[in-house]
Amino acid sequence: VELSTLAWVDWFNHRRLLEPIGNIPPAEAEATYYRQLDESAMVA
Repeated sequence: VELSTLAWVDWFNHRRLLEPIGNIPPAEAEATYYRQLDESAMVA
């Protein structure tokens, strides 16, 4: 059961595509968000 749960969580965060955020996985959207946040902090 634990391995099945971990496989589902991996799919949910790294492989499913979300239409509202541009058909990209949530993990990729989060990485992009934090990258942009860091870049704007460096500029300021």
